Amino acid sequence: MRGVGMAESKNTKKIGLKAFRATLPVMAGYIVLGIGFGVLLQTKGYGVLWAAAMSLFIYAGSMQYVAIDLITGGVSLLTAAVVTFVVNARHLFYGISVVDRYRGAGRKKPYMIFALTDETYSLICGDDGFESERERHSYDFLVSLFDHIYWLCGGVMGSLLGKVLPFDAEGIDFALTALFVTVFVDQWTSTNKHAPAVCGVTASVVCLLIFGSENFLIPSMVLIVAALTLMRGKAGVSDG
Repeated sequence: MRGVGMAESKNTKKIGLKAFRATLPVMAGYIVLGIGFGVLLQTKGYGVLWAAAMSLFIYAGSMQYVAIDLITGGVSLLTAAVVTFVVNARHLFYGISVVDRYRGAGRKKPYMIFALTDETYSLICGDDGFESERERHSYDFLVSLFDHIYWLCGGVMGSLLGKVLPFDAEGIDFALTALFVTVFVDQWTSTNKHAPAVCGVTASVVCLLIFGSENFLIPSMVLIVAALTLMRGKAGVSDG
């Protein structure tokens, strides 16, 4: 029994290290973006407790930036709810695609659903080299937790820095674009299966040309989900 316990502890550390290494690019982006959020919030008169609470309980990246204007602008709850839904509508598709992956995750599942950001989704979908479902769930949970910690730390750091240092946050949101590119390149080089990536890029470009930069995100997500579902169906038929 002692040997089994030691083996499980060693395996847990191995999965934790793997999750930490995978989230390093996200850490770089989230710390910078979180600092920008904290600084902006501080300039609006909301201190470190607000930054920590919003990063802990909202944890929605771009929506937190939008929330600053909603809070300071005195909008109605209905308007805030509609804006939040529109900004985060893409997560509907993320949720649908991980239904099978998160099945059987137990007590970890509610938090994993809550913490499913764009970057976390990219990381968990890019790594399936696990011997058991339990290992995969542990990895997904730790990736979600690490990313959340990075964002929380960034927000708190930004709020504290905003009190003592002059800071121009203009253009800081480009860090999110750079982060996406980094994650995409890492996934491309770590696997021989490039069809999903090509599908995603192609669908995004097509929808960008048709709907424009302000409205292409949701149509592209619908197209990507449909295309990947079709590809998965054909793969299943072929395997059978």
